[in-house]
Amino acid sequence: MVSTEEYDMLAVVGPTACGKTSLAVELAFAFDGEIISADSRQVYKGMDIGTGKDLQEYTRGNLCVPLHLVDIVEAGTKYNLFEFQRDFLDAYKKVLFNGRLPILCGGSGMYVESVLRGYRLLPVPENKELRVSLEGKSLEELTTILSSYKNLHNNTDTDTVKRAIRAIEIEEYYAKCAVEERSFPLIKTLVVGLDVPRELRRERITHRLHARLEEGLVSEVENLISMGVTPEQLIYYGLEYKYVTQYVIGEIDYDAMVHNLEIAIHQFAKRQMTWFRGMERRGVDIFWIDATLPIDRQVDIIKRKFHDKGAE
Repeated sequence: MVSTEEYDMLAVVGPTACGKTSLAVELAFAFDGEIISADSRQVYKGMDIGTGKDLQEYTRGNLCVPLHLVDIVEAGTKYNLFEFQRDFLDAYKKVLFNGRLPILCGGSGMYVESVLRGYRLLPVPENKELRVSLEGKSLEELTTILSSYKNLHNNTDTDTVKRAIRAIEIEEYYAKCAVEERSFPLIKTLVVGLDVPRELRRERITHRLHARLEEGLVSEVENLISMGVTPEQLIYYGLEYKYVTQYVIGEIDYDAMVHNLEIAIHQFAKRQMTWFRGMERRGVDIFWIDATLPIDRQVDIIKRKFHDKGAE
């Protein structure tokens, strides 16, 4: 691992379709690193196309960048922030044991922030009374309720009613219950943000959506259902799995699926950027670089920053 007194880890963040994976892989080769995923959906087995795992990007000739926290739980289950923190620490320790640099990469803002700010969390039980009181409320109403909490323990992927209700459940628990904190180390991290112009981001999202549909996204959802994952469970995951499942089970037609999904992904990317800007206000320094630069130029800029704090 390249030694430094300044940083113990690199993190690559940014909205969907900004090029995080490609940059993280190049950095892994440049720094002799291993990548730890911070994506709330890539943890699920069999959910490959819709989550954009792009596993082929981690290989160059006979060399393959080690990847952690991808394909670690079965589709149909509900992975949460507490579990992510636990699994991240295990992966982080393994990377250090291997003598390599940990590189955290992902767009799930809360997952990233829970590591960078050392959130100390415990599992949150189900609150049946609260769930009953929230029944019938729209996603917009639930989002408004969620935004009223001062502390942030929920994650950004609240693009379905059930996920929003779970996020509120978490906030209520931490607001009303005295929780004994568990320790979580503060890791000195150079956080790199990929800044992509809004219109270019929209173009990339649209192009990638159609590419994933051509790669077999619908078939992937059909296969998951045939393996026993219920439509309700898939819809819970939101975005691609929500709308493609609705199409597969006949709730919407193909054109509506594509239209609704494209809008949802654009909105999701906007929420991601809002979250990352919020992270900055909450004390996380993000070193933004131009995502349109050639990737070797991006790596050179990051190398200088990594070795000389304050370099441009």
